[in-house]
Amino acid sequence: MANSSVRRALVPAGLAAVLALAACSSGGATTPQATSGGTGSSSAAPTGPLTVWVMGDATTKFDTLVAPFTQSTGIKVKTVAIPWDSVDQKMTTAVASGDGPDVVQVGLSKLRTYADTGALLTLDDATLAGHANLASSNFLDGVAGKATAVGGKVVSVPWIADTRVLFYRSDILSAAGISTPPATWDELRADAKKLAARGAGKYGYYIPQWDSPLPVEMTWDFGGDIIGADGKVNFDTPEFRKAVDLYTGLYADKSVPTAGDFDQTQGFVSGAAPMLVSGPYLAAAIKDAAPDLAGKWSVAQLPKGTTNTSLLAGSNMAVWAKTAHKDAALALLDYLSTPATQVKWFQLNGDLPTAKAALADSALTSDPLVSVYAAQLANAKIVPLVPNWDGATGKALLDALNSIALKGTDKETALTALFAATKGQSIG
Repeated sequence: MANSSVRRALVPAGLAAVLALAACSSGGATTPQATSGGTGSSSAAPTGPLTVWVMGDATTKFDTLVAPFTQSTGIKVKTVAIPWDSVDQKMTTAVASGDGPDVVQVGLSKLRTYADTGALLTLDDATLAGHANLASSNFLDGVAGKATAVGGKVVSVPWIADTRVLFYRSDILSAAGISTPPATWDELRADAKKLAARGAGKYGYYIPQWDSPLPVEMTWDFGGDIIGADGKVNFDTPEFRKAVDLYTGLYADKSVPTAGDFDQTQGFVSGAAPMLVSGPYLAAAIKDAAPDLAGKWSVAQLPKGTTNTSLLAGSNMAVWAKTAHKDAALALLDYLSTPATQVKWFQLNGDLPTAKAALADSALTSDPLVSVYAAQLANAKIVPLVPNWDGATGKALLDALNSIALKGTDKETALTALFAATKGQSIG
């Protein structure tokens, strides 16, 4: 598969119909099978133990998720949580030493980088033979193969279908005379400024200073892109400049906090930042932190410029190329891809499934927030798979915007530096 195909929007065609198929509900738990992986391995049941790297702090929840797998197969799973800000260092060390996990969670923005190192096992048809749950037809249309492959080689399987939506405190907006969430970015900026006028320590919106996809989303929403027709990174467009003006304008309006360590969950719960863009996982965090806020907040699709294209972030699961337990690792991936397992993960951690049948389960269709997520998924795409997005292109983008917003750097000076820093970078 060409890289231009890899970067296309991951549009789950017919998602609304999928969600309506009650007959596809996963129902009760599926018993995991200790099947042998392909590639000529023996018929004996795979063995472990397995080490799995998961990102963030979901170790306990993931242990709960895989307990039935261990009980059924006898394969022990050791979960290791890798903080998001330590992922690159951990992977670099593992690649250099050859001593990595058996299974690793890979954020989509890092898929190209990790695949280019050769650290991930190629999951061709022969390798996946006997693992029915890993068939691409089981996953959202457009996800398997497009957000799982690099250079035409599939190196991961879908795990979380994360997209960005607008979270808002309906109670706080209503008290400020705002009856509905902003439908456009212009409305959001005006509403944010009004909400920030509530007093000291109060803001209208929150911009994570580490979130490089946000200005890319804004560029998409103004009808542009950051990749030119030649496949090269190009920020020098009118649409990107509109995104820059929106991003920096929110700071100029004093509508967003300037502290780099501002906590979005606590800021939302306290009401300090009553609007922000984030993924479904935030809903679970809000419910856990402040169940008393039920009925006082909700989500909406992203505001529009000329469109409201959002980010399909999410993550995949991959097998370490040098694992000594390939068959066991593939058996675990098969188990994680069952609808019942994916529904359970949504219940445990609030992450959207990638399996069609899981999205059709009543545990999701009965949640009113899911209909918003589903509608936004139909208009979402991944950050272009340029090498080392986080350490190169994305970093240069944030350096430029944050220098304007936080340090007062002249806009043209900062943008000129950005154009120079990203010149020649491409998805090819």
